[in-house]
Formats: sequence, structure tokens, C-alpha cells
Amino acid sequence: MVISLSVVAVVLAYLAGSIPSAVWAGKIFHGIDIREHGSGNAGATNTVRVLGWKTGIPVLLFDLFKGWLAAMLPVFLNAAPEGSGTLMALQIGCGMTAIIGHVFPLFAGFRGGKGVATTFGVLLALHPLLTVTCAGVFLLVLLVSGYVSVASMTAGIAFPVLLMTVFQTPSLILKIFAVLISVALIITHKKNISRLLKGEEKRFIRKKKE
Repeated sequence: MVISLSVVAVVLAYLAGSIPSAVWAGKIFHGIDIREHGSGNAGATNTVRVLGWKTGIPVLLFDLFKGWLAAMLPVFLNAAPEGSGTLMALQIGCGMTAIIGHVFPLFAGFRGGKGVATTFGVLLALHPLLTVTCAGVFLLVLLVSGYVSVASMTAGIAFPVLLMTVFQTPSLILKIFAVLISVALIITHKKNISRLLKGEEKRFIRKKKE
């Protein structure tokens, strides 16, 4: 029973993650493929830059929601006892599957975004307080630096560090997942890192002198 529910949850998680909100919003409301404009990324940041806040904010919220929903599917389906290590493992598995779905979406030719918002949604389901804390880190770094990429990577690194120091969770699998997410964020932002080193990265929040 647990195995069958787990399979259902994983499949649904991938399908949820594969809903390309940025791509569909661009095509339906603006007649463009967001992946052919701006940074070429099918995510909320590029959507805001290219299509504006009215389109970008709903995309951000939806991408966040689908990550949260995917990680909560094992809970909703009662796939494992509440509070058990099995349930946490299933939630992490579904969360990872949703992130993979966002990066490689079935419904958009397997060309998706970096999965930052979807990852945030997953982490929000797994550890709400820590995730909100990291959101604060993200906003602070964004306001200081102006770069979404720098803020995303900093918040991503802060998650496992805070998890193992301040919050001290006993869940080994959550610790491993946190580290993997941190590394994955760095890898998916390698182009941003290259642009930052060259001074070519565009600020999301521009300073007045610019």
C-alpha cells in the first residue's frame, strides 16, 4: 500500500513540477516564449524582467505552490505515519521530483527554469520556520547586492548551515537533502557566477547611480 501510494505521489509531484507557469503565461497572455527573451530562463525573475510584475508575481507564487504541494502529497495521501522518517523521506523524494519536473518539464519540451521558487516551496513544506528565515536572508542580500542570483545562492547555502547549527534537526535525510539543494543551486547558477565574475550580471534592483 505504501509503495503504491509512493509511486502515485512521485508521479503527481513530477507532473505538478512540470507545469511551466512562466512559459504558459508568456504564450497565453503575451504571445511570446519567455525562454527566447531576457536571460532565457523560464522562471519568475526573468518573467518579471521581460513581462513585468503583473505576470511575474503569479508565476512566482504558482512555482512556489507547486513545490509545496508536491512535498505535501505524501501527507495528504497518508502514505506513511505522521512524524516518521519514512514520511520525511517520501516528502523529500516528491519534492526533488517536482524540482526536476520544473527544470525538465514534460509540458514544455524539457526546457524549464532553475527551480529556485519551486525549491523554496518544497523547503517551506519540510521546515517552515527555517525556510522563512532563509527567505529573510534572501531579501536582505537582494536589497544589499541587487542580484537575485547572489541572494538565491546565499539563501541556499544558509539553509543547511542554519539547519545543522541553529535548528539542529535530528533528521539525517533532511540534512543530506539540504546540502544537495545547496550544491544544486550553485551548479544551476554557474552561468550567473560567470557573469558576476565578468561584471556582466544584471541587477534586479538597480542602484540609483546606475
